[in-house]
Parts: sequence; C-alpha cells; structure tokens
Amino acid sequence: MKMNVTVECTPEEARAFLGLPDITPVNEMLVSSVKQRIEQNIEMVSPEFYLKQWYSMGGQATDSFMQMMTAGARAATGDVPGKKS
Repeated sequence: MKMNVTVECTPEEARAFLGLPDITPVNEMLVSSVKQRIEQNIEMVSPEFYLKQWYSMGGQATDSFMQMMTAGARAATGDVPGKKS
C-alpha cells in the first residue's frame, strides 16, 4: 500500500514538530563572527594586496604558477612525465 501525506508548515513549525532544536541564535552568532572577520581583513581582499604579494616574490611566483598549471594540465590529460605511451 502506498500513501502520500502533504503537510504545509513553516520550517520553524517543522523543527518544533520533529523535536529539533532552534539554532537561530547559534547561526546569528556565526554569521556575526564571519562578518567581523571579513571587516577586519578587508584589505586582504583588494587586488592591490594580491599584486603586492605576487610582485614581492619576483619571478618565483610566475615559475611556481606555471609549474602548477603544467602539472594540472598533465593530470587532466593523463600525461605523466617519464611514462612512455
């Protein structure tokens, strides 16, 4: 036997009916904490910050980036250095 039951209720009502806790205060605290951290570190989001970091490393950053991209491309194509087809 197959039976379908449709219940219309709000999420709050569903949580209360199922006996689940109301975690709204915890969620608000976490969101507030994340907002505070973003505001404290907003200068790290600016492009200028990343450019300064990039240029401070000199050519090493470019070389590291190219090596990472080459390794990713090889992994995606299945091409392994030293492996003969």
